[in-house]
Amino acid sequence: MQCADERAGIVRDLRTGGRLRHGRVRPDPSEVVRLNWQRQGMRLAPYPGVTRRGKALRIEDGRTFENPVLPGFHPDPSVCRVGDAFYLVTSSFEYFPGIPVFTSLNLVHWAPIGHVLDRAGQLDLRGARTSGGIYAPTIRWHGGMFFVTATNVSAGGHFIVHGEDPRGPWSDPVWVDQDGIDPSLFFEGDTVYFTSNVEADVAGPHVTDAEFERGIQQCLINPITGKRLSPTRFIWGGTGGKFPEAPHLYRRGGFYYLVIAEGGTEYGHFGSVARSRSPWGPFEPSPYNPLLSHSGSPNPVQAVGHADLVELDGDEWWLVCLGIRPRGNWYHHNLGRETFLAPVTWTSDGWPTVRHAQVQMREQRPRRLPSASPLPSPATHHEWNTVRTPLDPVVFSRRPNWLSLTGRPATLDELHPSFLGRRQQHSDFSSSAGVDFDPQEVGDEAGLVVRMSESHHFEIAVVRRGNTRVLMTRLRVGSIVQETVHGSIPDGLVTMHIDCVDDSYTLGAATLDGPVRVTGDAVLLSSEVAGGFTGVYIGIYCTSQTDGRATIAYFRDFKYYEMPRLPVTEEWGLDEPERKEV
Repeated sequence: MQCADERAGIVRDLRTGGRLRHGRVRPDPSEVVRLNWQRQGMRLAPYPGVTRRGKALRIEDGRTFENPVLPGFHPDPSVCRVGDAFYLVTSSFEYFPGIPVFTSLNLVHWAPIGHVLDRAGQLDLRGARTSGGIYAPTIRWHGGMFFVTATNVSAGGHFIVHGEDPRGPWSDPVWVDQDGIDPSLFFEGDTVYFTSNVEADVAGPHVTDAEFERGIQQCLINPITGKRLSPTRFIWGGTGGKFPEAPHLYRRGGFYYLVIAEGGTEYGHFGSVARSRSPWGPFEPSPYNPLLSHSGSPNPVQAVGHADLVELDGDEWWLVCLGIRPRGNWYHHNLGRETFLAPVTWTSDGWPTVRHAQVQMREQRPRRLPSASPLPSPATHHEWNTVRTPLDPVVFSRRPNWLSLTGRPATLDELHPSFLGRRQQHSDFSSSAGVDFDPQEVGDEAGLVVRMSESHHFEIAVVRRGNTRVLMTRLRVGSIVQETVHGSIPDGLVTMHIDCVDDSYTLGAATLDGPVRVTGDAVLLSSEVAGGFTGVYIGIYCTSQTDGRATIAYFRDFKYYEMPRLPVTEEWGLDEPERKEV
């Protein structure tokens, strides 16, 4: 695809030794991303399994990579290709900003470049329940413009936004008058198809309506205004699995292919495909279905589904999908639903298939982008989120090289805490941060937290008891709360740790009375116990009950590492366990 030439910019000419030239040319999105990456000091190098022949991009047979390609809470992936670059979005639910955007040159290594919904005026999550908010985005590129559609199940329903640059800015949403969730867009010339499922509310009137038919529905739409241009029509009911959803429509040759998910986003999740000579059907299910299914298999990846396909050169196709990596004899997972990558093979009679209908984990691991996280700054904040509402923008400016949080009355048990976190991306990890906080009243606290939801979280914090600063730990699992006040701590900076090794979270710091280590079973923060559609976050928080005066906590040197699976015998506050930075 060739770039347009209607906008001024700085274009990186890769064919002239990496020099920059100025011109009245609008860069291709892949060129913009290359330049942005170089400015951030990130290396772009060929990875195993990728060759480049002019503008051709192929993932070679016989080369391996390791799934998931986006570890941690990155569910419901959708992907599109523009030139040599790929762009991917995932669901964000109650977290702000919404809908993270990633880019890649090889489908394997992804870099975050921003969020689609990064303004409060775009995204209303104030009343979003746990695992409410933004569901199942789809990203597409057409006519020089990116389009993303998704559903805000807590405020407004389906919407579409658009923008020329995937890094933003994106438009304000336009709303679509069609029920259901999991919307998708398919462009064919000047015609745009808007597809979703027919099940907005599992407690809705269809529960008592024997004639209600679950499945997939579709209309024509103006993607700029959101106006429907045709009546909504039911087009396919799936293959019999519960909750048919996540539709995506493609064209290959003379057929239109409809890929959906069925079975519910749990251990019985699977993908299926049907085709028709018309985008309106009738759709014939594939004789090779399911397209994806790990149900009942010993595969270390489970609950696969919600696939989106993308075409490379030479009629080579791949898909991204969600899956989980459960642990233990009694399955549980804390990382949430992650993004996986699998090759698609077309049969001689024209059906897409995945070998054995399964996503594979590979043993050979290629070089990855770093996942250690410095504290966010205005330029490097993309992996960090708040809950439902944005933070005060002065968090970066009150004290140089520190991050500040102004305490809110809302606690971690409530909808709007003063919280900033990043996803847990490894089963075994270590995290730490320095905390400088002077609590004024009982109820003022600041520290580190490992958070699954309002009802399931473990935290370690600085609090005040009488005239003394002390260390407190709290483990909340549903209605059960274990809160412990430990020894007093000196004035000034306190370094806190949260680790997870062998399915056990350890919260630690040093006090004047000696080191503190409190453990909590990771199973208690898993999706199987806590419920919901998200994954665990590790972050910082500040709560203040002081009337009429803001209480501010300062943080520095946040670190997150993958932890080697070794016994930990060191005492907190003395010798730190070895950490492997990745």
